[in-house]
Amino acid sequence: MATLEIHDLHVQVETDNGPKPILKGVDLTIRSGQTHAIMGPNGSGKSTLAYTLAGHPKYTVTGGTVTLDGQDILAMTADERARAGLFLAMQYPVEVPGVSVANFLRTAKTAVDGQAPKIRTWTKQVNEVLGRFDLDPTFGQRSVNEGFSGGEKKRHEIAQLELLNPKVAILDETDSGLDIDALRVVSEGVNRYIEQGDRAVLLITHYTRILRYIKPDVVHVFVDGHMVTQGGPELADELEAEGYDKYLKAARADV
Repeated sequence: MATLEIHDLHVQVETDNGPKPILKGVDLTIRSGQTHAIMGPNGSGKSTLAYTLAGHPKYTVTGGTVTLDGQDILAMTADERARAGLFLAMQYPVEVPGVSVANFLRTAKTAVDGQAPKIRTWTKQVNEVLGRFDLDPTFGQRSVNEGFSGGEKKRHEIAQLELLNPKVAILDETDSGLDIDALRVVSEGVNRYIEQGDRAVLLITHYTRILRYIKPDVVHVFVDGHMVTQGGPELADELEAEGYDKYLKAARADV
């Protein structure tokens, strides 16, 4: 059973005008079997949280702690965090020219598990998983994300999730740019991961449409670098109907 604990996390980035605080005291605990959704307006720091947890060097932690099963992940490199059980599906997956999907997946699996999977069984498993995401076997020979459509990039990301099977999945706007068919396929993949019962999901999104497919246990509202409220799935419906205006006004009033 996994527990990701974030306590009083403060993060800044360097700008032309000097350091800029982005996260201003984030507290969040996610346990195995739970799905947490973070919603909030553009620029509130949601993606910064995701990339900070994954270990992106652009973001500097200036305070607070993050632990996974009691281990200090802030002291780990990005690859060590992945081996510890963290997974990030990026909002904008990067292209890796010259590296095939098949080689990328096998290298990632080897790095996470500490040993290479047997080629025959691994190839069969990869083709089965790609098929579940409506990606044919020739997809494995293409360079990672090069020339992929938006839907292909996101389906590939969640295929990685299914194959690597981490303890905690951080999904940064996985629904961005997806048509309704791709959204359904991607959501089904995330739900297969969740249905194992001992995995945890942190789902970052602007919209409720993905939450009609992936049911969160807790919905958090993120404004100006910290959580301002939380509730059940009904909170997402409230945000869809009313927007973030009252939370933005409250944040401005506190300044």
